[in-house]
Amino acid sequence: MYKRELAQEIARDLNENPAVAILGPRQVGKTTLALEIAKTRPSNYLDLEKSENLRRLEDSTHYLDRHADELVILDEVQNYPDLFMSLRGIIDARRREGRGNGRFLILGSASNKLLKQSSESLAGRICYHELTSLNPFEIEEPEGEPLQRLWMRGGFPDSYAAQSDQKSHKWRKNFIRTYLEHDIPELGSRIPAATLMRFWTMLAHTQSELFNASKIASPLSVKSVTVSRYLDLMVDLLLVRRLEPWHGNIKKQLTKSPRIYIRDSGILHTLLQIPNYEELLGHSIRDKSWEGFVIENIISVLPFGVHPYFYRTSAGAEIDLLLEFGLDNYWAVEIKSNRTPTLKKGFHIACEDLKVQRKFVVYAGEDEFRGDNKTTVLSLSRFIETLRERTG
Repeated sequence: MYKRELAQEIARDLNENPAVAILGPRQVGKTTLALEIAKTRPSNYLDLEKSENLRRLEDSTHYLDRHADELVILDEVQNYPDLFMSLRGIIDARRREGRGNGRFLILGSASNKLLKQSSESLAGRICYHELTSLNPFEIEEPEGEPLQRLWMRGGFPDSYAAQSDQKSHKWRKNFIRTYLEHDIPELGSRIPAATLMRFWTMLAHTQSELFNASKIASPLSVKSVTVSRYLDLMVDLLLVRRLEPWHGNIKKQLTKSPRIYIRDSGILHTLLQIPNYEELLGHSIRDKSWEGFVIENIISVLPFGVHPYFYRTSAGAEIDLLLEFGLDNYWAVEIKSNRTPTLKKGFHIACEDLKVQRKFVVYAGEDEFRGDNKTTVLSLSRFIETLRERTG
């Protein structure tokens, strides 16, 4: 459901903008989505990791002028940053002719780098969409065994659809290795693959915890500022989520450090050598893994203008996920991996601090019922449905 709606939204944006960018990690389905959109109009696809396509663009203005009446899809465009100035010239020339929209569909797997490159050259000419991995409504059933498989294997299509847990685990190991040995060096990073693997694994062990650069720096024998640079890279590659704490005009001592999550639960489990769902249930990371899985799935479907945070005070008041719909308009979400969830006093205190409109517990069960203090306990899929009903 989500990908179909996203494709429709991108198609509409192409009718209203000269360029549209789809951001997402490798293997998440950007090319598949782009080629589906291409079926609706004359199009030309170029993978910029292929040398023959780069040669076509050595005289980019000439080549793109030859395809002036087509949608040109440029895949992995962050590998060719000089192209953006050419795109700007072509777009502006077409605008003067009164036919500037729907020219370019740009795909990239390094969000901050691509955003910086494109915003400097294409400001006012481009809009952005992030393609996330599979969510519960894109699998066979949004609850039960298929949801468990999605949590265990993660949302990369090839990992989820693998014939066995063993093959899914192998796919994810190869995915990690490809990023470390090929994709990250291609971006100009000089961080040794072994160092970055240790860092990535350390982040997995600290899933959902507050980011502490000093704590991670010592075992890596680097400075805290270097660790922060490593984190920036992983966030840029859309592999790590940096969830910011809520800050506002409130008389409480609030946490200032972000919380860190490995965005894909399957990658998290591979980094921690968890091979199957049975092993996950007995692992100490289970609760934090479920928390990250739920947060990532909720954020992936948030409408424009809804902002996600967490809330935490020095006194122990805490909300796992705080959704801000507008000024003084909040939903509080607590996340529990067991089927008999209990809430700590700190959650209710935090809700009172912010005068939240609604309180939820998203748990691993399937029933929906009323909890303590007007709290609704429900499944992940039902919460997403409730969110969609709220935002239209």
